[in-house]
Amino acid sequence: MPGTISLIGMPGAGKSTVGVLLAKMSGLAFWDTDLEIQVKAGATLQEILEDEGYLKLRAREEQVLMSVPLDDAVISTGGSVVYSEPVMLRLRDAGPVIYLEVDIDELQRRVAQTPNRGIASQSTYKFSDIYDERTPLYRRYAHYTITCSGVSADNIATDILSIVSQESPGA
Repeated sequence: MPGTISLIGMPGAGKSTVGVLLAKMSGLAFWDTDLEIQVKAGATLQEILEDEGYLKLRAREEQVLMSVPLDDAVISTGGSVVYSEPVMLRLRDAGPVIYLEVDIDELQRRVAQTPNRGIASQSTYKFSDIYDERTPLYRRYAHYTITCSGVSADNIATDILSIVSQESPGA
């Protein structure tokens, strides 16, 4: 069993939900970097975006992920983590990085349910622009890609646990 499992993907992919379940199933600690950012800033992601802009939110995310302990943990990252190569290399060195891939239509439905999510991107970008820009980065950094559209969080967590307990990254 790897010491650290990192989850990456678009907002609405289920990283936090799957991460909690995965941590419970594996006995690993759980870190939700979006929550860590909010606690350290004393503000929601949306408030940080409105007050400081998307680049500052990304910088805060990078600071959190460069300092959070990566030993024996499931890490649920923010969707924009893939813009930081140092963070992604740190996560990849710590253990398997899992891309939770969800089709854009399902993501848009999920995100519409919580409209003030605080998505770190240019205000002129549509959700589809963000998806198109980030998807190649998620695929580039992931050791494994899990297709999550229409699959329950329990099944996704079980699938991840099965994959990471049987194989090493890059195998």
